[in-house]
Amino acid sequence: MKIIAVIPARYASTRFPAKLMQDLGGKTVIRRTYEAAMATQLFDDVFVVTDSDIIFEEIVSNGGKAIKSVKEHESGSDRIAEAIEHLEVDIVVNVQGDEPFIDADPLQKAIEVFKNDLTKQVDLASVMREITNEDDIKNPNNVKVVVDQNGFALYFSRSVIPYPREQNVGVRYFQHIGIYAFRKQALLDFYSLPMQSLEASEKLEQLRYLEFGKRIKMVETTHVGIGIDTPEDLEKAKKML
Repeated sequence: MKIIAVIPARYASTRFPAKLMQDLGGKTVIRRTYEAAMATQLFDDVFVVTDSDIIFEEIVSNGGKAIKSVKEHESGSDRIAEAIEHLEVDIVVNVQGDEPFIDADPLQKAIEVFKNDLTKQVDLASVMREITNEDDIKNPNNVKVVVDQNGFALYFSRSVIPYPREQNVGVRYFQHIGIYAFRKQALLDFYSLPMQSLEASEKLEQLRYLEFGKRIKMVETTHVGIGIDTPEDLEKAKKML
């Protein structure tokens, strides 16, 4: 089973323009993320996929591997699918470009799903963590997920799911962490399928997979990712080096 990591990397960012090219202790954010993905030793190969000549050159000039997007894409899945279409690969893991402090544990858990899936029932694996703070549960920026008894995703939402009409029934709330591992065919299918109403409403690309019958196996982690979305996040990251 050949497993690769792909890091989608856009140069433009609404909240923090060119954040992936910001200096973080003498290296750019995207270079640190690439090197951290390599350092996990979980992957047969690691690629950055980008629409930017600047990011492409940053990775290649420092000995890494990068793929230039040919088309404009609305989602990370679309960008990755175009890049891996002609690669010989079985499992593709999406690593966030703005998380230079990669923790190997949730990535490994997602990969293990496929190693244990002998009958190929799983199309995607992804990660969730329990949240208990009421503000975190209600925050629409925290995407929630509910799963069945076997850990397969039933639905993702920015709303509170399940709705707590009855209290004290033992419901646990889970935040979806944006780590994905895909079978190659699931990605290629996504690339050819149109956006449907649920995805359009919630602005969550993972709903397209569910709407077209793909099975997403969720694994639980306690890891909290450290993303760089603002200049303030960058300053915090510098203190962690």
